[in-house]
Amino acid sequence: MHTVPTEAGPGIVESLSTERARRISRRDFLRVTGMAGGGLMLAIGLPIDGGRGGRLAHAQQTPATSPYRPAAFIRIGTDDSVTVLINKLEMGQGVLTSMAMLAAEDLDCDWSKVSAQHAPTAQVYAHPAFGIQMTRGSTSISSSWQQYRTIGATARLMLIEAAARQWGVAADRIDTRAGMLIEIGGRKRRASYGSLAEAAMQLPAPARAGIKADPKDFVIIGKPTRRLDSRDKVSGRAEFGIDKKLPGLRVAVVARPPVFGGRAIKVDPEKAKAVKGVVAVLPVQVDRGGTGVAVIADGYWPAIKARELLAIEWALPVGISTTEQLAQYRQLAQQPGLPARRDGDTSALAGAARRIDAEFAFPYLAHAPMEPLSCTVDLQADRMTVWCGSQLQTVDQVLAAAAAGLKQEQVELVTTFAGGGFGRRANPTADYVVEAVRVAREMKKAGIDAPVKVVWSREDDIRGGYYRPLHVHRVSVGLDDKGMPVGWQHVVVGQSIVKGSAFEKAFVKDGVDQTMTEGVVDTPYRLPNMQVSVHHPSANVPVLWWRSIGHSHTAFVMETLIDEMAAAAKQDPIAYRLALLDNEHARHRAVLALVRAKSDWDKPLPNGRGRGVAVHESFGSVCAHVAEVSIEDKRVRVHRVTSAIDCGTAVNPLTIEAQVQSAMVFGLSAALYGRITLANGRVEQGNFTDYPLLRFDEMPQMSVHIVPSAAAPTGVGEPGTPPIAPAVANAVAALTGKRLRGLPFDLSA
Repeated sequence: MHTVPTEAGPGIVESLSTERARRISRRDFLRVTGMAGGGLMLAIGLPIDGGRGGRLAHAQQTPATSPYRPAAFIRIGTDDSVTVLINKLEMGQGVLTSMAMLAAEDLDCDWSKVSAQHAPTAQVYAHPAFGIQMTRGSTSISSSWQQYRTIGATARLMLIEAAARQWGVAADRIDTRAGMLIEIGGRKRRASYGSLAEAAMQLPAPARAGIKADPKDFVIIGKPTRRLDSRDKVSGRAEFGIDKKLPGLRVAVVARPPVFGGRAIKVDPEKAKAVKGVVAVLPVQVDRGGTGVAVIADGYWPAIKARELLAIEWALPVGISTTEQLAQYRQLAQQPGLPARRDGDTSALAGAARRIDAEFAFPYLAHAPMEPLSCTVDLQADRMTVWCGSQLQTVDQVLAAAAAGLKQEQVELVTTFAGGGFGRRANPTADYVVEAVRVAREMKKAGIDAPVKVVWSREDDIRGGYYRPLHVHRVSVGLDDKGMPVGWQHVVVGQSIVKGSAFEKAFVKDGVDQTMTEGVVDTPYRLPNMQVSVHHPSANVPVLWWRSIGHSHTAFVMETLIDEMAAAAKQDPIAYRLALLDNEHARHRAVLALVRAKSDWDKPLPNGRGRGVAVHESFGSVCAHVAEVSIEDKRVRVHRVTSAIDCGTAVNPLTIEAQVQSAMVFGLSAALYGRITLANGRVEQGNFTDYPLLRFDEMPQMSVHIVPSAAAPTGVGEPGTPPIAPAVANAVAALTGKRLRGLPFDLSA
């Protein structure tokens, strides 16, 4: 793979806490280089804009002071093939296709000749908002909307200029269509992109390049498009992190402390070493300052079998238990914490005609992607290559280099496909990557000169920490005699996700982790006299963002309470929500109107069925679900979910449909089953037997409806998760009259 040389990137803390990453030189962002075998390879970053030639002469202009600073690459081969390098991780969300569609649209190429692959790890691929290469926050398409289109438009102009010089005509006499350059008038000559890629490669990139301004001109964007990577995944050719193979590769599994931060103080490895295929049993430092034991073998099965035979004596810190932690959190929730929002009169509740007091509890949740964590490391004296499905390429590269005692530029991090991530592969501590590097170093010390792949079992993954934090909410709502709100007091208790990490400065303000209050402090509802505060207790449990982050619990609190308020007002739940939404929230109104129409909201249900609604904005998008449920054997059964979303321009409607369904099912699994509990610091769950996911026979009938929009795209991967649990809870309340106050659902409480 040809990579663009860049200067060594800054340390991760510097990257996030200074403007250095936003001051990358034009030399880094605007470069044209050659490829083996010929072709056009562009490394072009905004600002680059303009508009010449044919029907794009009146294209939208991106100002030279554009704030976007990522880069992307396009390769045009002499065979007319177009390869788009994607600076995000493909973990099932479809970015290899959707982002390639952006570039191809304004490149004006033949989509049938387009392919996509992961970009290398380099500063030139940094996310514009964070200054590092990363995939998180449902921003892949929104952050690339202008970038990749402008990249494509710039490549098109360079091809036009190459044709103009070869044919001896003005550039404005040349147009493009489906990968062909076409002379307007004159001799009406034609040439393929591939035939002029070599000549175009020699030209300087233009200062400006126009992108299509009118959606009616789109040829690719907005069309339901099958994924470029599907065939390789179905055939088994696609390489996921866990698939990596190298000559002489060893496989390692690690015995980690049963309590976070524990240490192995005595190990008897003899039985483990007797297993055929075992190469070594080595001590290794693990996450949070702990120590564990690595079993190195010729394959995964001898390694895992040998690990079961290890006799380890552990020194363990005092561990928490979930029952005690919940009691502590509930006590904290009874008193105000650090202020997150303060509006109006704090005594407004005193004069309310009616009051709703509610306490909500949400457990720790594991990410549980289908592909467990893995990382392959080839460590040499002066260089290292790392293969993994990384959501934080820059972070992982920097911390892997530090763990190996190398400089960042000596480490190549190769992004592989990942079988799900949901935030787990975006860890500011790069725990599973750093651990793999440490295993590789211990092997070198032991004289084992071989690359190594560290694989986590399903039990390792479930018990490995970095959970969605446990939370308790306590809310008091005051209503007037018509059931409309007059006051809202809200306390949230939970660990901070980012405190102590490189992301703290970005997400913590005045001591409040904003990822914990999102969805509450910025509610679109007109809620007068609103007071919100937080407590951030410490706990010996590593926590991390989880699909939809804080919205995963705040939406449940807000939407179930709004529904309860509608019942108190004796109003239709959708009509009540509309009454609390100002006209400026047109997207919420449109989503509610669409989901009402498509869900048969106004039609009666059969006996034994209940229907509930929830709507929530997250990651720039507004999503609503209507759920139909019944109660079977004292358990909630979800029969149908109708979804509507406003996510701006629908780049690939098939991807949007898949992601809304995926996010809904992810959230529904958590609502029905998700719970991580601890007893004396030990995680009690270990596999899908005790941390179940929704099964095929439990899947509801699903339909997804997209609000038409010409606005810039907003997030899709996560917004479907927050509203599903409250929609189901509201359906249960409509059916039974029982208000559910936490997750997972417990009808016996």
